[in-house]
Amino acid sequence: MKFLSFQHAGKASFGAMTDAGIVDLGKRHTELADLRDAIRQDRLSDLATEVKGGTADLQASDITYLPTIPNPEKVICIGVNYAKRNAEYKDNSDAPKYPSVFMRSRDSLTGHGQSLMDPPESDQLDYEGEIVIVVGKDGRRIAPEKAHEHVAGLTIMNEGSVRDYLRHAKFNVTQGKNFERSGSLGPWMITPDELDPMGELQVMTRVNGEERQNDVTSNLMFDFRYLVSYLSTFYRLRPGDIIATGTPNGAGARFDPPKFLRDGDVVEVEVPGIGVLSNTVATEVV
Repeated sequence: MKFLSFQHAGKASFGAMTDAGIVDLGKRHTELADLRDAIRQDRLSDLATEVKGGTADLQASDITYLPTIPNPEKVICIGVNYAKRNAEYKDNSDAPKYPSVFMRSRDSLTGHGQSLMDPPESDQLDYEGEIVIVVGKDGRRIAPEKAHEHVAGLTIMNEGSVRDYLRHAKFNVTQGKNFERSGSLGPWMITPDELDPMGELQVMTRVNGEERQNDVTSNLMFDFRYLVSYLSTFYRLRPGDIIATGTPNGAGARFDPPKFLRDGDVVEVEVPGIGVLSNTVATEVV
């Protein structure tokens, strides 16, 4: 089932995307605050059963997409996780022993179909297409073989980065990863009954129709099972937490000259089996 968060008639809600349209589950289940709450209460399976064969309340044209989980407790991001991405650094270093980890704020993400904000402080806004794990069950020190039990589903992120701000400090990238609405999350989360989160997946990024990134999860240095297990060593993973699993090679900064995003550019991140996350870049007005 495809679950999404959206706004309609000025009110935030969540629902299920079906062939007939959108079933507004927030309206039907006022006891559930949002999609994260539905995950926390382990209601997704029941909601999916309810939706099947039902009547749609809305069409995609009626709504404004919100980030799949608009209010995650944690947005955890993994850096340099595809082997070819690691090779782009050309520093002759060995493959890393552990993944690079950093955090984003929820305000740094917008929904499918919404504008990515190109900030006036920089001309180096860049794209990073990623597959995202949505945590489904609370856990610490999760064994890799149990990782799948803690996954509510998968969604897509454009983990947008402001490249020059990544280099403002010696040992962190926080500044360049947290400009408001510099990235996006969506369009929906697909549950494991429809797409195996531990199976072979592909992620592609296009800018104005030109393919820039394309790789498969078999080329990850740290697979999804390992990530869930490793992160739960020091984080308590909670329902609705977001884990962005890394971007392939081919980001704009790696071209010569660089291909940074500009006003009007359309960025699409596609994961077959999930869908396409699409956003248009807009210059931020201050």
